[in-house]
Amino acid sequence: MATGRPGGARDRDSEGRARNARPRDGLGRPLPYDAPGVPRQPEGVVRAPEETVAEAQRLLDEGKPFHAHEVFEDAWKSGPDTERELWRGLAQLAVGLTHTARGNLTGGARLLRRGAGAAEKWASASGEATPHGIDIGSVAAWARELAEEVEREGSPVDAGARAPRLRGADAGR
Repeated sequence: MATGRPGGARDRDSEGRARNARPRDGLGRPLPYDAPGVPRQPEGVVRAPEETVAEAQRLLDEGKPFHAHEVFEDAWKSGPDTERELWRGLAQLAVGLTHTARGNLTGGARLLRRGAGAAEKWASASGEATPHGIDIGSVAAWARELAEEVEREGSPVDAGARAPRLRGADAGR
């Protein structure tokens, strides 16, 4: 059976775990093996929280929320346990934006609300409303407004044009 993969090889890392080496578009959708794609975020990068926020914001602004989610995922996996739910909630927000841009409006709205709730719950429990400069209240409000809009309008959004401002309105574009 033809796999479409170069040389018919399976996408596995050196330890035998499945990896998908297919190129991806800016929203993380797999493309044919021979198609040009958007460079993927390297996995497992340990960044300082400020670097995480800056890199995620850059990717969101470029219309690459799938890639921003990978940056947040690295932070949740490598950061302190006390911040795990913060980064996980932010990753869910990025995935929610990814889905709304791809046209999965129901799933996208659900993830936007779930991420907003997780980030707010973390902020409430920690007593930190602006961890690492992230304006949790504004980001959560953005997520809920976007969820309502896509449900009402019934159409995908432009991910770059609708990117959240992680550090609030003062951060500018």
